[in-house]
Amino acid sequence: MNAAKRLEIFRRLHEDNPDPKTELAYTTPFELLVAVTLSAQSTDVGVNKATARLFPVANTPEAIYALGVEGLSEYIKTIGLYNSKAKNVIEACRLLIERHDSQVPQTREALEALPGVGRKTANVVLNTAFRQPAMAVDTHIFRVSNRTGIAPGKTVLEVEKKLVKFVPKDYLLDAHHWLILHGRYVCQARKPRCGSCRIEDLCEYKHKTSDD
Repeated sequence: MNAAKRLEIFRRLHEDNPDPKTELAYTTPFELLVAVTLSAQSTDVGVNKATARLFPVANTPEAIYALGVEGLSEYIKTIGLYNSKAKNVIEACRLLIERHDSQVPQTREALEALPGVGRKTANVVLNTAFRQPAMAVDTHIFRVSNRTGIAPGKTVLEVEKKLVKFVPKDYLLDAHHWLILHGRYVCQARKPRCGSCRIEDLCEYKHKTSDD
């Protein structure tokens, strides 16, 4: 795919959604960190239901740490892998308190040193909370990048690096949100909704579908 096509793709995505947001509910960088950590192999809807119970009671490292693993588990037990996630969040809270003055760090290295925080989670926090040009690649973005030809790659890291390199700079900060929403609602895994796709004429996918 050439640069002109990529530019037009993101121009249209921006035109349709000028201020894209994550579908995870949060009000602070710490709440976002917790929500993204809980979202692994879970839906945003499911995480939001759990954090709607948790955050009014505890939404700081100190408050969640005080709950302990069992106490936190009671709030998030509707989420998959909740027990291991509770252990990771509690330990992450301890490290935030001890090493970072209860603040969420703004570097990938420091974020990835926290339990339960991998490269994707770190990139979401850096991009969404701190507006850094980091590109978190989940299953939706990996699929859209390969299927459309925007940034094809065999691994998540390869796709991430190509997106950072090829997405027009004016659109890089919000590209993560546009691509994930496009993959979630239009360029779906089983059957992409090509007939309803805003960028269908620019997409290089060879097996386009109708919406019938």
